[in-house]
Amino acid sequence: MTTTRKDDHVRLAVAQHTEPAPHAVAGAGHNPAQAANAFDDVRFVHHALAGIDREHIDLRTHIAGHTWPTPLYINAMTGGSARTGEINRDLAIAARETGLAMATGSMSPYLKDPDTAATFTPVRTLNPDGFVMANLNPNATPEQALRAVGLIGADALQIHLNTVQETVMPEGDRSFGHWPANIEAITRTVGVPVIVKEVGFGLSGRTVERLADLGVAAADVAGNGGTDFARIENGRREHGDYAYLHGWGLSTPAALLDARSHGLPLLASGGIRHPLDAARALALGARAVGVSGVFLTTLVTRGTDALIEQITTWLDQLAALMTLLGAPTPTALSSCDLQLVGNLHTFATFADRSPTPPQEATR
Repeated sequence: MTTTRKDDHVRLAVAQHTEPAPHAVAGAGHNPAQAANAFDDVRFVHHALAGIDREHIDLRTHIAGHTWPTPLYINAMTGGSARTGEINRDLAIAARETGLAMATGSMSPYLKDPDTAATFTPVRTLNPDGFVMANLNPNATPEQALRAVGLIGADALQIHLNTVQETVMPEGDRSFGHWPANIEAITRTVGVPVIVKEVGFGLSGRTVERLADLGVAAADVAGNGGTDFARIENGRREHGDYAYLHGWGLSTPAALLDARSHGLPLLASGGIRHPLDAARALALGARAVGVSGVFLTTLVTRGTDALIEQITTWLDQLAALMTLLGAPTPTALSSCDLQLVGNLHTFATFADRSPTPPQEATR
């Protein structure tokens, strides 16, 4: 069942990024597949004399006591079947060749069946010097977390929060109340930084504040606008009867606005389409930006060399954007002037978190 489900996830995720979006269901509310990506509501104010020399650009960023060579990372995707093992192998090669940090997909299959270990170990054996993150759900015990980290010599542990996905998943969990206690126990035991992420529905400021109290080192807000796991799991249901949850949650820009200044360094993923979205996320306060769906689609449809070329191009173009914006480091992008428009401005105003007075909507 787990092997089939993991292969289904890859197939349905790639389909979301390559097929025309379905018509919105009546009453479904906001569906990011049917609307402009929320990152389009974030606009840099152009200052024609802000530019600096390209040679002064430094892409390094600092996460949980470590320095990453770039502010982009390959976010959690898959593992647990022969096919997904091949994907992890190719992602590891791309990470090694481009310097990106990388997270595995959930390693729960390994905890259930040690024979699946070989679908995860390539992320380390093929990338021995890279920054690698193991990934588990919050049902894991501290002992299981230690096993997952030890299998791949992980530099950090991602714990993914996915109540919406589990709710729609036919065979999903239905008990979530013990998650905070489990997360706190893992942070005290595992011996590496713990980074908690959503799977595409966003982390609110209140959630991030609670994670800080649990000892978490950083939070990936992982908002909607990218791969929609409610839609993926609903596609696995016989009657597709949870279509009204497609598009649930906070967008990544909204989550960044809501979560900043709540006690944790932030990472951002969800809906990243190109280097400009990465720059926007950094400008909204993220330390680094994760990409899953876009990179997975390139890998599956065009191969490893094409993915390496894509990542190299993204890094080059991100450096170019930083040059014209006058931001020598990723963190310096947070000092750039922004204009928030549309739904994002409405959210920021309603939440009283607009960077400047609502009538100006700029900072």
